[in-house]
Amino acid sequence: MRPIRQVMISSHSSLAVGLAVTRSILCLALVVGAAQFGGATSLAQTPPSERELRIYAGLHDAAARGDATEIEQLIAQGEKPNIQDANSRTPLHVAAFLRRHGAARALLRLGANPNALDAQRYDIITIAAVNNDLKMLNIALGAGGEARAITGPHKDTALIAAAHRGHVEIVRALIAAKAPLNHVNDFGRTVVLGNGGGNHRAAVEALGEAGADVTVPDRHGITALQHARTRGYSQIARILENAGAH
Repeated sequence: MRPIRQVMISSHSSLAVGLAVTRSILCLALVVGAAQFGGATSLAQTPPSERELRIYAGLHDAAARGDATEIEQLIAQGEKPNIQDANSRTPLHVAAFLRRHGAARALLRLGANPNALDAQRYDIITIAAVNNDLKMLNIALGAGGEARAITGPHKDTALIAAAHRGHVEIVRALIAAKAPLNHVNDFGRTVVLGNGGGNHRAAVEALGEAGADVTVPDRHGITALQHARTRGYSQIARILENAGAH
């Protein structure tokens, strides 16, 4: 049996994941470098560092290793399932970052909060969206995770994160879970990102079919359709036109 000891972790520098501020999720699924539009702010999730993983103890350590049996033993001995490290990550956050699905199931079954936020205000649904981890997303949703949650330091959503990266299956799962289609974040700004690839086209199509507002302009008054036409993304332009853009 591994002893339960206090988890003491120093903060670690953020690993940028390139999530740009948006006004319309649909525009996020489009494509071009954020820097070209100026003023775009990238958000960051902070997974456990190598140092943190070395010094984790108790439930955080068991979650990091994916040891569901030890998780059950530790909670039976009195360790709290929602204990936080120095970055406010619960063991469930650690399991989500590291794709430890069995550990996540055990934690949720034994009382872990699927909507807990870490120090940067990320929940496991948004972490799963960034990781393109559909299995973890479904585990979280099945345990009461809130697809409509506003997360991150600038009040974004998991659907924004997934659309930005072209994670099509995640986008579809979040739409099915009633994630907000037209959320406006703190910046009220649309930034189009990506490379025009098939995944981004599919994400735009899924959002348009779900009823996302295809007419919302960004802060500069430019619509998603105008961005698509300017950059020669003819297939995305046609998708937007079929969804009602003009």
